[in-house]
Amino acid sequence: MHTSERRQRYRAILAGDRCIHPASVFDPISARIAEELGFEIGMLAGSVASFAVLGAPDLILLTLTELAEQVRRITRAGTLPLMVDADHGYGNALNVRRTVQELETAGVAALTIEDTRLPLPFGEAKPSLVSLDEGVGKMRAAVAAREDPALVIIGRTSAPSIAGTEDALARARAYAAAGVDALFIAGGLTRPQLDALASAVSVPLMLGGVGGDLQDRDHLASRNVRIALQGHQPFAASVMATYETLKALREGTKPSALPGLASPETIGRLTREGDYKRWTERFLR
Repeated sequence: MHTSERRQRYRAILAGDRCIHPASVFDPISARIAEELGFEIGMLAGSVASFAVLGAPDLILLTLTELAEQVRRITRAGTLPLMVDADHGYGNALNVRRTVQELETAGVAALTIEDTRLPLPFGEAKPSLVSLDEGVGKMRAAVAAREDPALVIIGRTSAPSIAGTEDALARARAYAAAGVDALFIAGGLTRPQLDALASAVSVPLMLGGVGGDLQDRDHLASRNVRIALQGHQPFAASVMATYETLKALREGTKPSALPGLASPETIGRLTREGDYKRWTERFLR
């Protein structure tokens, strides 16, 4: 499937009337599992990318090149539309342009650019935001950088939890006016804040880390929320499964007695073993 078709599928979700939960994915196999299970889109978080590629915490240690390489591995493995957390665009507005170009080439359906001041500056104990003007400049640069008009550019902000409702509304209006296709609200917000944001802008909304009284998808859909993250449990589950398996082996458990292993049939299906057998027959014999 051509990348533009995946992007159009993503746009159809934004244009719809439902709120969906994306699959948190981190490599080709997790993306294939999500696709097989019927998830509409996949999400590669910046934190999960740092965990999977570097084994490092989410401190903006991952480079753009490393992120793009991991994205390319995921997008080539199937047809699941992939949404990627591109953090702050790896620098200023010019770096944002480069980020969009690299990730578009790698096959993403959508990407988020945020207005958090990253990496955490010297002397700051808590996250802060770049100025509104700088944030707008980043959004304008991201929109201008894409070559495929189907690519979805999402402005991301944590303003509700960092700077309050009025600042969040000002940023939402300004980023929408800059041309982003949707707004991602991260860091938590209240129901009144969501109501205010939904009234302030017409672009679709996305939420990260929803909880409390913001877990009803019908209510979220009525407030123009089209995508709501549930967290990134699949990566944590894979870490725990690997840890427990290696621990059991180290302590003497026989491989044949290990619980919870994928069957050879499942491994074969997810690695597309049948395709490779057909290609072997066609091209090597």
